[in-house]
Amino acid sequence: MADPDTLRTRFARALEGARGPAGGPDPTPYADNLLTRWQEPQRRYHTVEHLTAVLDHIDVLERHAHDLDVVRLAAWFHDAVYLPDRSENEERSARLAERALTEAGLPEGKTAEVARLVRLTVSHDPADDDPDGQVLCDADLAILASPPSAYAAYTAAVREEYHFVPNDAFRTGRATILRQLLALPKLFRTPHGAKEWEATARYNLRSELELLEDSPSGPASGS
Repeated sequence: MADPDTLRTRFARALEGARGPAGGPDPTPYADNLLTRWQEPQRRYHTVEHLTAVLDHIDVLERHAHDLDVVRLAAWFHDAVYLPDRSENEERSARLAERALTEAGLPEGKTAEVARLVRLTVSHDPADDDPDGQVLCDADLAILASPPSAYAAYTAAVREEYHFVPNDAFRTGRATILRQLLALPKLFRTPHGAKEWEATARYNLRSELELLEDSPSGPASGS
């Protein structure tokens, strides 16, 4: 279970590190606002547990990052606005980051970089010369390389978030997403992700797709 006090401390360290010696307002109200968002009732997968997992995976990948504190702030904001029936969540999350981090004293250039990284999670397709984008995207997708029981829990939580979608439509949409992911030349862009997570993630994706295609109702939204 994610610990709110630990998460507040992690947010404060990231914000203070990114702000540098100039400092700024107390980070706690900003952390509390974000934690409230991450605990909204419509969330089943995109919860504080997901936030914690992404932050933990960024720690694993930290040697590949250029500006680690900026990447960590982007993790905090990347699903801060999340409504399963909306398609503009990433854009709204990026705009929230721009407003909140400007008020919190983050320099303009770093605020813009956090927002850019948040928007990158729409495609999870960072450029070869974008180490911070690679770290954030790999950390966000690391769930795909989970052990079987954790991967099953992930897929069940995604289905719960999309409870309003009929089963046949969900299976069709989910299968489309899985095929799109499997068609990518690389799921993970960091050296660690490519070595440690790629093969397992592809196995999990193929296995899920096979289950959907073998379903009596035919193939299978949600990512």
